[in-house]
Amino acid sequence: MPTTPHPTATRPRRTALGALLGALVALFTAMTLAAPPASAGTGAPAPARTGTPAAQAPTATLTRIADFGANPSNLEMYLYVPDSVTAHPAVLVAVHYCTGSGPAMYSGTEYASLADRHGFVVVYPSVTRASKCFDVSSPQALRRGGGSDPVGIKSMVDWVVRTYDADTGRIFATGISSGAMMTNVLLGDYPDVFSAGAAFAGVPFGCFATTDGSEWNSACANGTVTRTPRQWGDLVRGAYPGYTGPRPRMQLWHGTQDDTLRYPNFGEEIKQWTDVLGTGQTPAATDTPRPGWTRTRYGGTGDRAPVEAISLQGVGHNLYAAGMGAHVIAFFGLDAPDPEPEPPAGACRVTVATNAWNSGLTASVTITNTGTATVNGWRLGFTLPAGQVITGGWGATYTPASGAVTAVNAAYNGTLAPNASVTVGYQATHGGDSAAPGAFTLNGAACTKG
Repeated sequence: MPTTPHPTATRPRRTALGALLGALVALFTAMTLAAPPASAGTGAPAPARTGTPAAQAPTATLTRIADFGANPSNLEMYLYVPDSVTAHPAVLVAVHYCTGSGPAMYSGTEYASLADRHGFVVVYPSVTRASKCFDVSSPQALRRGGGSDPVGIKSMVDWVVRTYDADTGRIFATGISSGAMMTNVLLGDYPDVFSAGAAFAGVPFGCFATTDGSEWNSACANGTVTRTPRQWGDLVRGAYPGYTGPRPRMQLWHGTQDDTLRYPNFGEEIKQWTDVLGTGQTPAATDTPRPGWTRTRYGGTGDRAPVEAISLQGVGHNLYAAGMGAHVIAFFGLDAPDPEPEPPAGACRVTVATNAWNSGLTASVTITNTGTATVNGWRLGFTLPAGQVITGGWGATYTPASGAVTAVNAAYNGTLAPNASVTVGYQATHGGDSAAPGAFTLNGAACTKG
């Protein structure tokens, strides 16, 4: 599973200590627990610090933390705390790929610079075993408190919570390849700790399981392990038997040409997390945020849907690139001070057909009640693309004419029985963007589009 993230811009170097310190000062410095901070962004961490609530790490540099708690597999902990760290900060655990390390994940991803902007803390776990791969296959790793790497990573999180009074409602995990597998494992083992995860080129929780001590599972890597959504979901639920609390949201990324952890694993992950989160298998929204990307959202239509899956056409295993980190923290809500939860998808489906010309368009909108109860009176909400202005409509009253629009039923079509549909429409001018709205709500609940 080796992969190398594309490097981001080197972060500014911090001023080093003067080269001509006196002998007494040099002796004092050598006796302290922490040497002067390393230059941020170079991958060279400050020496290890012992972890107590009173011993916070230097800011704006990568620091290795020692003695952070239970650590059965001898992981190393690296920490980045921005100068602008907020009170009660959020915590992001960024997990490296095989052959990688915490410092390599720090220097090769954008999370430290994003932490500078938004004030959260980043933990970079680092494997010391020869393979440099995380344990995502042993029975110990696949159950809560079972030992191995997940226990050590949980200890790192606990250390940050104690030391920085971090917000326990905003703890997140992301990873690449082996780190993506570990992201799946962490969310399964500790659903009461992590609020959401983002897995780049991974496999479902439990897919890599072995019982012979091997770290590698060829059947899973080759994409030949398939299960029903319920079977995949049961593996996650089995990691913490008896847990009935909320489950963390999941964002999944995969390249169609991945020849290390093959593309069928992407579909199996979608099965697993949509079952765990109870969203069903039908996307609530589908769009193309960048050329070659296909994004499907399940259980909601916005940036914080319960499950979000991004397929990268023609991309191989080494898929992480600059700019993707911003999509991760948007999904986590780390770019907003007080993110609102994503509303659940309702029992409705909306399809849109548009006909456009140089300065205008018409849109035909069909609303289907996919639930089991009759809808008596409906309000359809959607946002028009910038530059579009409604000039007329039929089947509903549309207000306002631009921006966030609400369409209210006419007197003759306000009742929708289960599986019944109604078609309405509008005419609009546009300034070049003639696209249909990207998402719809019916009486406040998000609808599946398409």
